[in-house]
Amino acid sequence: MNHGDSLFFRQYARKEQNQQGFTNLLLVGLGDAKRVTHETIRRASATAFKNLKANSVKSVTIAVETLPLTAKNKEENLRAVFEGFYLSEYTFEIYKSVPNKSNAKETPKMKVSILTSLAGNTTSAKSAEKEARIVAEAVNFARTIGDTPGNEMNPPILGETTKKAATGTGLKVTIWDGARIKKEKMGNLHGVSLGGGEDPRLIIMEYKGGAKSKKPICFVGKGLTFDSGGISLKPGAGMEEMKYDMMGGAAVIATMLAIAKLKLKVNVIGIVPSSENMPGPFANKPGDITTARNGKTTEVNNTDAEGRLILSDALVYASEQKPEFIVDAATLTGAMVMALGDVHTGFFSRDTKLTQKITKAAAASGETLWEMPMHEEHLKDMKGTYADLQNVSQRRGAGSAQGAIYLGEFVEKDIPWAHFDIAGTAYNNGHRLPYTPAKGASGVIVRTFVELAKQHK
Repeated sequence: MNHGDSLFFRQYARKEQNQQGFTNLLLVGLGDAKRVTHETIRRASATAFKNLKANSVKSVTIAVETLPLTAKNKEENLRAVFEGFYLSEYTFEIYKSVPNKSNAKETPKMKVSILTSLAGNTTSAKSAEKEARIVAEAVNFARTIGDTPGNEMNPPILGETTKKAATGTGLKVTIWDGARIKKEKMGNLHGVSLGGGEDPRLIIMEYKGGAKSKKPICFVGKGLTFDSGGISLKPGAGMEEMKYDMMGGAAVIATMLAIAKLKLKVNVIGIVPSSENMPGPFANKPGDITTARNGKTTEVNNTDAEGRLILSDALVYASEQKPEFIVDAATLTGAMVMALGDVHTGFFSRDTKLTQKITKAAAASGETLWEMPMHEEHLKDMKGTYADLQNVSQRRGAGSAQGAIYLGEFVEKDIPWAHFDIAGTAYNNGHRLPYTPAKGASGVIVRTFVELAKQHK
């Protein structure tokens, strides 16, 4: 294959369609037409991108009319083909010493265009391409801050990176430092931060695209930039992956950026509590008791269950905003990895209507979710001996449900709420998805969160 333009077709290329002067034709089969979904197309597009990249193709024109398009699936299928391309572009080579000091941000991207000589879907395709590019860029941004090592992406840097990324988008970004966090009585977030050398942050992002009378929706994400386990130290093997413990926060930041750039007519608040969890001399000790913003106390029986602590204060703050609903995302439990592996993201909710919204949003995004059970018996497991709650249960099993129901204690009961445990899907699942890096951050749940905002009326 030469390095010139390529024309990407789904199943066939007619002679008269190649009179545009294209050097190469790439034919991509989608299998049984009755079983084709937008996720099929997204994955096929990613596979095509990898083939083109391997052959050093610099530009590609996509003949969208060869895709299976009906009134029902046109928007989703058009968007999927471009998402497959743009999600597959992601690389992270900023810290590699190579000739000319190649930087991932400076790597030339493959030029993608739409074949406009065919009648029918040009306007729709261009609109789909624009939306897909915005969402994919947001996902890739989440991947970038996730792949960045902990010494280069600590809480203060995460805050400044968020501010910089939000410039010109219409987002209002407010950042609380450690002194403000302590003053605001966020004792759980403050307590976790005491073991690290870096000052914590609470990142608050506000977008006002809807009517002033409309309640906002809230996204909350765990921004633990590195997790050593604290005094309850993790095993050394694989600890380097704990830079990904902030992927819930990364997803929320990326979601807010996408919502603002898409100019959605909705009011949204994004909240990211960010800290390190280190075994410093002032760190939480097993048996310590901390007090959250809502006054509830917690026995910290395992300092490695810190994610629920920093999220608890953020969820109390989110509840104070009187939102329509709250969803949070966190790499919360290894138990979720044992339950669902790296295929499904597990989510918990006690609200039927919100669960229906989430299921619909996931179907539109192509991300794979699984609803998990949460029972009042799990709450009994989390009751403390010397405090209101304990951050881990002494009972074995159901660790993900116990973590979820602990978080629910910091959400006002009349506010619909859902918790997403992305521990198994946040990184290293490229063997499952061709548009995800083989190793590194996946940017999971951004697409579903954007769909939740799009579908909110």
